[in-house]
Amino acid sequence: MPEWGWLKPLIGEYQGLQEQFGVVVDVFAIVLATALANFLVSVVLSALSGWVRKSPNAWDDALYYSINGPLQGVVWVIGLSTALRVSRPENGPQWLEYIPEFRGLVLVALFTWFVFKMIKSVGANALASAAGRDNAIDATTADAIGKLLRIAALITAGLMTMQVFGVSPSALLAFSGIGGIALGFAARDVLANIFGGLTIYLNRPFSVGDWIRSPDRDIEGTVEAIGWRATTVRRFDMRPLYVPNAVFSNVALENPSRMSHRRIMETVAVRYDDAAAIPDIVEAVRKMLDEDEAIDSDQVILTYLDSLGESALNLLVYCYTYTTDWAEFLAIKQSVLQRVQDVVRDHGAAIAYPTTTMHVPEAVHIARAERDEDDDREEEIDTEKVQSERDRAITREKTRGYTSTQGPDSPTEEGEA
Repeated sequence: MPEWGWLKPLIGEYQGLQEQFGVVVDVFAIVLATALANFLVSVVLSALSGWVRKSPNAWDDALYYSINGPLQGVVWVIGLSTALRVSRPENGPQWLEYIPEFRGLVLVALFTWFVFKMIKSVGANALASAAGRDNAIDATTADAIGKLLRIAALITAGLMTMQVFGVSPSALLAFSGIGGIALGFAARDVLANIFGGLTIYLNRPFSVGDWIRSPDRDIEGTVEAIGWRATTVRRFDMRPLYVPNAVFSNVALENPSRMSHRRIMETVAVRYDDAAAIPDIVEAVRKMLDEDEAIDSDQVILTYLDSLGESALNLLVYCYTYTTDWAEFLAIKQSVLQRVQDVVRDHGAAIAYPTTTMHVPEAVHIARAERDEDDDREEEIDTEKVQSERDRAITREKTRGYTSTQGPDSPTEEGEA
């Protein structure tokens, strides 16, 4: 072929160098070819980077960023292993006989590296594209799927490594039938925690960042991490609590972070002397709650005479707020309670305090203050001041950027915040 005639002088020069320097020329040529191949791979990947950034598809982005390092590693492993095989003398060191196994082991490691990078890139892109959409994948689900895929990749890499060293995977699978039983008995607690973690990932009773508590156990706080063995819960006193995942399969669990409203449930004590004013007070409080924009009137609103206490008539105030933010809820609750006191005073009644009646002989004179004088000294609550205080409290918490659903709904509920 005349078009290839210019190669004959180069081939002759190469053969002459081989006769003069021996195998060193072959090794140099292989290393040079490997470096050129690595350079070409870098050029091609750089040329594809612009197209990948413009593409709306998330898969090509993940593939590009995942294959960048492992592909160059494969080029160098093949090139250097070939150079070592070519340069190996007939009576060389014994370790040179294991070059094929070493090359296979490194290739398996590069494959595992590629798979791990691919899983990480796909997970990050999926979370970014799902942000702001309803019923989208959340961080907890993405983390669970990523962990399962990494475990599958490690198992595959282990089987490939066994194949590289000439060990048949079928023998291991046959042994696992017997050894698996013994392993199951020895590690039943560990397996229980693993299956408990899998149940959490599948059922999703809570996610990272949720406030959870259990009425069966002393568990309450914010979920920081969900692992395969244990879940890390940060208690409200800022101490970490590590809960084995198997516990969540056997206890009742509450997730207040997913509440739709917050409840106000308070008891207001009124004196027995003001029993005649109770119907009007109850009606006025109910009207006040119906007109409050922060109270959800579509939910249950209850204001009734709840019980006859030892020293007072107990009125029940029961309603729900729209907000679930704890600081804003406390400001609304404070406003409601102050206005209830104002309603009680407007109807000529007074808030009761514990009292005891003592009957003494007529000869003993007991000096006491007149009730009317006490009522005159009681300070009225300014409704406009109460409303302005609530508005300022809500604005202050929003300005601080503090938004949290954490905190009990009422003092009757357990848990500290």
